[in-house]
Amino acid sequence: MAPLDKHNSLKHLPGVDQLLDLAKKDDRFIDIPRSVILDAVRKALDHIRQDILAGIETSTGHETILFTSHILAKEKIRPRLVPVINATGVVLHTNLGRSLLCEDALNSIKTIAQSYSNLELKIETGKRGLRYEAVDELICELTGAQSAIVVNNNAGAVLLALNTIAKDTQVVVSRGELVEIGGSFRVPDVMTKSGCILKEVGTTNRTHLRDYTDAVSDTTGLFLKVHASNYKIEGFTASVALKDLVLLGKDKNIPVMEDLGSGTLIDFSKYGLPSEPTIADSVHSGADVITFSGDKLLGGPQAGIIVGKKKTIDLIKKNPLTRTLRIDKLTLAALESTLKLYRDEKTAVQKIPTLRMLTIPFKDICKKADQLFKTIKDAIDSLADIDFANLNSRPGGGSFPGLNLATRCITIQPKNSSVSKLEMRMRLSTPPIIGRIEDNKYILDPRTIQDGQETVISSTLAKILIKK
Repeated sequence: MAPLDKHNSLKHLPGVDQLLDLAKKDDRFIDIPRSVILDAVRKALDHIRQDILAGIETSTGHETILFTSHILAKEKIRPRLVPVINATGVVLHTNLGRSLLCEDALNSIKTIAQSYSNLELKIETGKRGLRYEAVDELICELTGAQSAIVVNNNAGAVLLALNTIAKDTQVVVSRGELVEIGGSFRVPDVMTKSGCILKEVGTTNRTHLRDYTDAVSDTTGLFLKVHASNYKIEGFTASVALKDLVLLGKDKNIPVMEDLGSGTLIDFSKYGLPSEPTIADSVHSGADVITFSGDKLLGGPQAGIIVGKKKTIDLIKKNPLTRTLRIDKLTLAALESTLKLYRDEKTAVQKIPTLRMLTIPFKDICKKADQLFKTIKDAIDSLADIDFANLNSRPGGGSFPGLNLATRCITIQPKNSSVSKLEMRMRLSTPPIIGRIEDNKYILDPRTIQDGQETVISSTLAKILIKK
């Protein structure tokens, strides 16, 4: 494009105000705020100017600019947090939000969200109460603990407990328990931020009770045990049982804390899964403080739950950090409703999605796979090779390290497209469908696919494969 042509093209571009007036009369922009339209129009004009200056032939008509502006405006206002279909088979998928909430929790959130509540009011006396009272008695009932408090997540719970109990003192912990979880969150870093002094004992694979005994000094403030919920050490190993550490703590007058990480209220071994220490087990072992998550094996909302001896929990409640980490009313509502289900384990396993997906029998997985297979085959039979495959699901969320859950998946191999392209287009669909690729096949695991999502998956597959 010649310099004169570029100049003329730039000169004849419509003005921003003119385009805004046209947008007012355009039904495509009816529900879009003016500030968003203004930003979109300016960006659309900038794109055209850049094309003109680069010598690229481009339309400068009103309709072209409004069309581009509408695309940019819709992108600006679209929700960033959207529902996705989890077909990966990873139950507690951290990137996909971990636990799904049960219906009871969802109903409680809606009820409390659209009304005032007695969050910090004692209705009987009319005086101010504590928000934790909504769940602390229930948590104690289910765990056998003397007292409890809930904060916004387990990292916060660990930080708060350490800062309260052991600030400016040495915290003795096994080298094999200095874990790192997702997002580069490391226990040693949390200990430093809490104001504690880390005292490592033992080795990576073997720690004995004498290692803790030998580490005791005038500056020792706490024995810390961290449950290895997201990794597993096998072979020549040794570790100290919590009950033995508690006995040593009593002898030395040193409190004992356990970070359970995932934390569970039921014995999963009843359902054919490995035995994980329950919260009640840790409480009965005599630990002064135990921390665990609300949105992992518990199957509730994100929360950090602290249970233990009343005198210790009372100190934690008085710590000024408690307010900075406090839980909101909607999370409390969801947590209370979830915990109530645990009064009857059978009901909890049936109603809490995380428990249901983890404990579902293989024969029921096969039934789900059969239904999914039929729905998909009816939609795309001529467009792809579809088959069954016995593979493995994973618990995820830093729980049951190394455990594979037997599952029956659907495998899809497109006839006129690559598997990687199919995976990408499924991920970019609305709603996004997240599967996985194994052996150059697109895998859908029914374990984490919720009822009613089969038709969405099949129709999306059909649209994608027909377009190639």
